Amino acid sequence: MVITFFAFVGTHGYGQQSNRDTIRVDTGRIRSLPTVIVATAVSKEIIPGQRLSGSQLKSLNSFSVADAVRYFAGVQMKDYGGIGGLKTVDMRSMGTNHVGVFYDGIQLGNAQNGIIDLGKFSMDNIESITVYNGQKSDIFQPARDFGSSGSIYLRSRRPVFDSTKHTNAKAVFRTGSFNLVNPSLLLEQKLTDKLNASISSEIVNASGRYPFRYKRVFHETGNTAWDTTAIRQNGDIEAQRLEAGLYGNMNRGTWNLKAYFYNSERGIPGAIVNNVWKRSQRQWDRNFFLQGSFKKTITPKYDLQINAKYANDYLRYLNPDTTLLYIDNNFLQQEWYASVANKYSLTEKIDINLSTDIQYNTLTSNLDGFVFPKRLTSLVALAAAADYGWLKMQASVLGTFIDERIQRGNTLVGDSAIAAPAKQEITPAFFLSYKPFRQADFNFRAFYKNIFRMPTLNDLYYTDIGNISLEPEYTHQYNIGVAYHKRRTGKLLNDWQVQADVYYNRVSNKIVAVPKGSGMYRWMMMNIGSVDIKGLEVVSDQAFTLPANILLNLRLTYTYQKAQDFTERKSPELQKITYGGQIPYIPWHSGSAISSIQYKTWRLNYSFIYVGERYHNSANIPENYEQPWYTHDMSASKDITWKQYRFKLSGELNNVFSQDYEVVVNYPMPKRNFKIILSVEL
Repeated sequence: MVITFFAFVGTHGYGQQSNRDTIRVDTGRIRSLPTVIVATAVSKEIIPGQRLSGSQLKSLNSFSVADAVRYFAGVQMKDYGGIGGLKTVDMRSMGTNHVGVFYDGIQLGNAQNGIIDLGKFSMDNIESITVYNGQKSDIFQPARDFGSSGSIYLRSRRPVFDSTKHTNAKAVFRTGSFNLVNPSLLLEQKLTDKLNASISSEIVNASGRYPFRYKRVFHETGNTAWDTTAIRQNGDIEAQRLEAGLYGNMNRGTWNLKAYFYNSERGIPGAIVNNVWKRSQRQWDRNFFLQGSFKKTITPKYDLQINAKYANDYLRYLNPDTTLLYIDNNFLQQEWYASVANKYSLTEKIDINLSTDIQYNTLTSNLDGFVFPKRLTSLVALAAAADYGWLKMQASVLGTFIDERIQRGNTLVGDSAIAAPAKQEITPAFFLSYKPFRQADFNFRAFYKNIFRMPTLNDLYYTDIGNISLEPEYTHQYNIGVAYHKRRTGKLLNDWQVQADVYYNRVSNKIVAVPKGSGMYRWMMMNIGSVDIKGLEVVSDQAFTLPANILLNLRLTYTYQKAQDFTERKSPELQKITYGGQIPYIPWHSGSAISSIQYKTWRLNYSFIYVGERYHNSANIPENYEQPWYTHDMSASKDITWKQYRFKLSGELNNVFSQDYEVVVNYPMPKRNFKIILSVEL
């Protein structure tokens, strides 16, 4: 039997996993057992990602994907406050635009500004979250999967049925602080032995009002400038989510089709500056995508994967405050995407893969003077992998070819237009894993990757700010690490996994905004930035079996980062205070802890996040200093079974000690808050 190298993520998932994390088995023809049939995945990737799934993911007091991602080592979140505030992610200090976010295996796109707001994605239908540095080390994937400096893979729940059931149903109702009302409903149906369907829907309604303390101190004298309390305003949100999926099995293959719709209106509370405590800006989002995937083993040596997607994203931003500047702008993005991946096994130990992708993006807007850019992106990835048991290797090269056109109104600009010139880039990556001992599950691993991110359409074409001469922003990544896994039976500590990595990243040609001309009120995007990042990450997971059948799971992460800004600036005074400074919002030290105790039908969860001192500007001076912050979250739940129904009652308490803190300066975060959750499954 041909071994498919790197095919599935199995036991590398750090933390306790539920039955839903196992390989799905079609039990439509099995009638002898009235229980769920479970198979266990045993294969590993060359460099496993950090993964939260099953019971560990459920133990977090996470309302959105953004809340859960904070618990990964090397990941920094920017949270602009409140239940509806913008939430973006940065991995290993390379910048938000270098992170690829994938939903059920296909990347979420935003050609306009490159930012994926993880606050839009509810945890209610998410089954697992996996974070990869560099890229997922599986050669059988679309070319676009090779194209990010770091990746986050979100996997939604898929239907699983035992031999006696054809329907699953789950209803959840949440309420709590911020006047939260959050019902959701999931229905799963087994249509045939080889076809399942699911529908998931959710409504979020919240006022976003919460008390906070706002304190500022004069750094020169230590005297208090002001110290007051207030209620956060204009942080309300009203959102609806609807997902539908079809999941099919065939002879030596699988396929799926998913439709996703998200609609929201929310207030933008804004920064607290100049003694202004309430803003009036509003934002409307409407996101829709339809995507499908097909995988089949054509011959024992040849596997085929086809992906396709259409996305339509609408954004409206309103600033009705005429004392500043009245703005009512809307933007519409569309994306067409298709991919074909071909994997061929040369021998039992060596596989090669050729992936070709094509992507077409358009952006329109009512913004004055806006051009209507169109971007055609072609990607070709050639990869090879070798698995000798004790030594695993993967090498890939990605070719990216980009061509752009613009329009003014309905008039196509000619060849002498101001569209950005075509781009062609060839970027390599290499991954290696070495197991020196036959008996011990101990591995050395290393990787190098060179990749880039294209300037966004805003970077290039935003009215009076964009710069069509921008070049791509490059990253070079170097990583060396170790991973160890020990499983014992009949012991107090029955499972222990640890991984540690040291890394060096360099970001060059970094795109930054600089003053345009002599005026400080006009800006332009320029390639003048440079950042060097040195770091250490440690992740440890332990599973304990205590007396009286009490189960204890513990996960600890620690990150050290020294991310220095080496951007050359024209002003000698500014150059002196910024050159070599820690880049904004990157702490030197950060970490997290997740623990859960389970006894029969009771479960108690505790989580902790620490973010050390940092600066909100590359000028590391006292005026820009940000104090460390940390939060403690707790939750408890009780499972109740009645006839064929399974009830779960949960209570969550977040920021237990009601700490006043800011993730982004002048955006105060909520103090102590709570949720009550009732769910029922059939």
